[in-house]
Amino acid sequence: MTFSVGDASAIRGRTGSPGRRASAVLAAAGLFAFACFAPASAHAQPSRAPKQRAKAAPPAYVAYVTHAGDTLYGIASRYLSDTADWAVLSRLNQVPAPRRMPAGIALRLPADKLKQDPETARVIATSGPAEHASGASPYLPLTTGATLGEGDRIRTGPNGFVTLELSDGSHLTMTQDGALDIDRLRRTTLTGAGDRQLELRRGQVESQVTHATKKDDRFQIRSPSVVAGVRGTRFRVAYDGDAQTTAVEVLDGAVGVDPVAALSRKSAPPPGVPLQASAQLLTERFGSVTRAGAAIGDAVALLPAPALKEPARVQDGKTVAFDLIPAEAAGAAETATSATTYRVQISRDADQLDLIRDIRVSAPHADFGDLADGTYFVRIAAIDANGLEGLPQVYAFERRQFAVGGSAAPRMGGHDYEFRWFVSRSPASAQTRFRFVMATTADLRHPIVDRADLTGGQLVVSDLPPGVYYWTIVAEQFDNGRLYATASAVRTFTLAR
Repeated sequence: MTFSVGDASAIRGRTGSPGRRASAVLAAAGLFAFACFAPASAHAQPSRAPKQRAKAAPPAYVAYVTHAGDTLYGIASRYLSDTADWAVLSRLNQVPAPRRMPAGIALRLPADKLKQDPETARVIATSGPAEHASGASPYLPLTTGATLGEGDRIRTGPNGFVTLELSDGSHLTMTQDGALDIDRLRRTTLTGAGDRQLELRRGQVESQVTHATKKDDRFQIRSPSVVAGVRGTRFRVAYDGDAQTTAVEVLDGAVGVDPVAALSRKSAPPPGVPLQASAQLLTERFGSVTRAGAAIGDAVALLPAPALKEPARVQDGKTVAFDLIPAEAAGAAETATSATTYRVQISRDADQLDLIRDIRVSAPHADFGDLADGTYFVRIAAIDANGLEGLPQVYAFERRQFAVGGSAAPRMGGHDYEFRWFVSRSPASAQTRFRFVMATTADLRHPIVDRADLTGGQLVVSDLPPGVYYWTIVAEQFDNGRLYATASAVRTFTLAR
């Protein structure tokens, strides 16, 4: 199977409103994309039809208009992979090899001989176990600010994340337990078009690709069963080695899909040649799952994003935990199956480029354990029965460990009770005050003691009659222009006669 998008009017295959919508999207946005399956897996059945010799593709050329003083030698040296190819230019354009040529002569340059300059990718974020290696070298820890190039390999462990930034501003985020190889990272010298090919061995990569400015720009992510490539979009590719499946989910833009026989790795057009149209199209908010050796998976509408319960709540408990509200089934049941699991991720930034946590849960509740104080962003999405991850929703939240505990005990020789309390966190910049509330009912609706603006950690209540009492302490901190409040659990004690 292959993913590619080119001239929207040439798209064939899947009919119906999604295909027509996709054509309109491409025509309006001017998006191009390319993707194709790698060579057929061992599970594919050999064809019994007689083999036919593939027709050789006609030669492709790129135009170049001379500047004053140009020579064939100089043009070949600057723009072709081999300086000796000046002779090819001479024969192709029927131009002798003078020392200099006047400006304005239109020449044809062979596309398959165009020179490509190496590029690098910069690591802008990394968290947890993340390593890289080059060639046969051993893996070493990967750090923010490192630069990577062709031949480099990346792998992540549990809760390991890496985000790369390419020269055009595109980003690739590799999640935990993944493996990615940089196979090609180049830019064509003459046209300035990018040529990026990455091998996804395991796990998931989410790409935010800048809109292509060159008709032959190429951005591909290959897995052992599929190659997905997009020009100017946001999409995810996930490879499951156990199930031999590749999931592609399009959040923005469009991705074309072709059968494996239509395009192979070696049949990709050379630099300078526009990408071709596709037989099938995945538009934004759609995804598909394809098994190795099987037909292209049907386009499925991605599930809508769930909501976060109490999104403004400060995460002040012992652990960072979220409760999710599943999206309403009405209006979505016709196009997507119900959620079976949820994916919840925590990042230091709203674009989720600096991921630090990533879990999947079978119920709409996620607990991440402890997390250092700070401001973070949580992204939540539902996963359907096909394994497709739905549309995400991102919320900002604050982690501030701020809890209050207390104890109560009678004083010897009287009817006085002494109450003590403490807070788990008290920054030097914060002012903390307390409110003590005690009542004879658990709801504390009619307090018999209600003392506010306490600054110490102790209070004595005298001359209590026998009975059952309930109490709590509320702590408030004013820090950096914001008020934080938390309350202890409602505690009880019995004063005997």
